[in-house]
Amino acid sequence: MSKRVNISEIESVGYKAMLGLEAYLQNISLTPIQKELVKIRASQINGCAYCLDMHTKDALKYGETTQRIFVLEGWRETHLFSNDEKVLLAMTEEITQISKKGLSDKTYEKAQKYFTENQIAQIIMAIVTINAWNRIAVSTHLQIPN
Repeated sequence: MSKRVNISEIESVGYKAMLGLEAYLQNISLTPIQKELVKIRASQINGCAYCLDMHTKDALKYGETTQRIFVLEGWRETHLFSNDEKVLLAMTEEITQISKKGLSDKTYEKAQKYFTENQIAQIIMAIVTINAWNRIAVSTHLQIPN
């Protein structure tokens, strides 16, 4: 892959704004594992190897199991994820694939059973943020560090 623009250097103000979103996400009520599940699942859908590398490592540091990471793409077919995690993952998929339909009423109603309005807003912001990072990394051919 050819080298592409380095947004953090060329457009540092925009990049710093993205870092501001990351700083905000550090203080939301989702657990570190919940945040990493969102980041991994969105990155799988978007094909972002850089983010997958980073967030699977982070998830393991937070205590996530390799088994759950390995089967994350098939979360609907397993008992390894709790009901609230399944709602979180459904939200991640629907918002990431917004052109298909977006966040459905059915999923939103399920989310209201497990999360407060504030938490739902935080989840949406977490999903939006990782999707932005995925698009930056894929568009600029960001490489996994050695």
